[in-house]
Amino acid sequence: QVQLVESGGGLVQAGDSLRLSCGASGRTFANYPMGWFRQAPGKEREFVAAISWYDGGVTAYADSVKGRFTISRDNAKNTVNLQMNSLKPEDTAVYYCAASRVPMSGVLRGPSGYAYWGQGTQVTVSS
Repeated sequence: QVQLVESGGGLVQAGDSLRLSCGASGRTFANYPMGWFRQAPGKEREFVAAISWYDGGVTAYADSVKGRFTISRDNAKNTVNLQMNSLKPEDTAVYYCAASRVPMSGVLRGPSGYAYWGQGTQVTVSS
């Protein structure tokens, strides 16, 4: 069982940066691939970024954030982070952290592959 809590959201202007963090419970955090998703009002939840288990050597990004967002993990602190630079108004959404359904598995883009979700943190980017 993994419990997740996101933090770091807020209201920023276009072009600004934010760093989201997700704290995880459980001693086996390092074994889980992790992901970030977002959901804007009236839209479906969409994939943002994912990182492989243990050393985080494999990452994946949605085309819309590639080159602007960076996902990382710190297993010693049981955290996964999302550094968001050059933010745009279309990045406005609730951002969710998620842990893979299967430990020690591959990086996943689909939300169905994740079994554990945080409560979300709001990111609002004004133009």
